[in-house]
Amino acid sequence: MSKKLYVGNLLYEVTDEDLKTQFATAGTVVSATVIRFRDSGRSKGFGFVEMSTEEEAQKAIDTMNGQDYKGRKLVVSEARPPREDRSSQAAAPAASAPAPSEPAASEEQPEA
Repeated sequence: MSKKLYVGNLLYEVTDEDLKTQFATAGTVVSATVIRFRDSGRSKGFGFVEMSTEEEAQKAIDTMNGQDYKGRKLVVSEARPPREDRSSQAAAPAASAPAPSEPAASEEQPEA
């Protein structure tokens, strides 16, 4: 079973192919992706590498975490499961704000 790793502290110039080549020293790389901003295409400075087995993933963590790569110390750890889609959260109505209600009888102004 494959295992996905988080790789942080990357130079903005690092490509998917660079990641794949670097992690191939620890085993078979299933995929390597540098995360980029949608609008500019610029790297966010982190990515994900999927190793073919859990053993290879652990080897990659042990050998790559804290290692210098192109002048930066890599941060390598097991990837966490993805969060819920943020766009669906933004589109959902706010449940915490109660709807305005009619004033209570004791709060009404007396007629003049």
